[in-house]
Amino acid sequence: MGQVKQAFKSEILSIPLDRILPTRKLDKEIHGSKKFCTIKSSIRELGVIEPLAVHPEPVMASGIPSYILLDGHLRLEALKTLGGTEALCLISTDDEGFTYNRQINRITPVQEHKMILAAIKKGIEPSRIAQVLGVNVDRIHERQNLLNGIAPEVVEMLKVRMVAHDVFRVLRKMKPMRQIETVEMMISANCFTQSYARMVLAATRPEMLVEKKKKATNEASSIDIARMEREMENLQHDYKQVEDTLGETMLVLVVAKGYLARVLRNEAIAGYLQRHHADLLEELVSIMESVSSDARHLERE
Repeated sequence: MGQVKQAFKSEILSIPLDRILPTRKLDKEIHGSKKFCTIKSSIRELGVIEPLAVHPEPVMASGIPSYILLDGHLRLEALKTLGGTEALCLISTDDEGFTYNRQINRITPVQEHKMILAAIKKGIEPSRIAQVLGVNVDRIHERQNLLNGIAPEVVEMLKVRMVAHDVFRVLRKMKPMRQIETVEMMISANCFTQSYARMVLAATRPEMLVEKKKKATNEASSIDIARMEREMENLQHDYKQVEDTLGETMLVLVVAKGYLARVLRNEAIAGYLQRHHADLLEELVSIMESVSSDARHLERE
């Protein structure tokens, strides 16, 4: 069996920012986004925790090597905004930048909750955590109490799922058994939004709720609830039928994505598309990233 190729070199280099070449242009509004402000605040308080990922540029300007940025565009921009001059970087052994960022697992709400609890247990004040993350301290308290009233089985099922935080507020209104049923339906439909959870809540019988519904003039009747339940059952049935052919469809898409990746590695072809069909190239890259993301999600399932 051949040796597995390392994705990165073992050493971490400190590289001047002017020698790091971004591979995409950030929107002008990015500086006002919540994500950028959080990254900027974290870097100001703690420095760069996760190094940038770069690949050596084969063409050198004036004999000075430069590096293609594969991942870390927001961190690079934050460093520039804060007046930084260098960044710690991981040196990638492959210049594949199309899907790198999609390979990173984002932290889920349950994982975030456990990390905040662990930090508080170590004696770190919620206000300090909020300062580092650049958020309001009330948000930290909300994340700290995220799983209060949530069944342990539900926590286990959602620990690796990207779930809207408001979903947990809806689940708390249900008894444990109904919480489990709701999450099973959400997993089956691959939908983890507050709207879906509220739809299930509206179709839940009073005896399955923590507090009985208040009588309202527009309250759904038992006939409406039964109809919604039948519609949800039909939806799950349709989803199962699609699921039967999903594997074969994804295989075809992954093979096509691999072929496109090889074509775009050809500098002549990539250069021509960049000069004459930049919109088409951007769309191809976007489709390839989507296929890779969906394929990995299917493997985790």
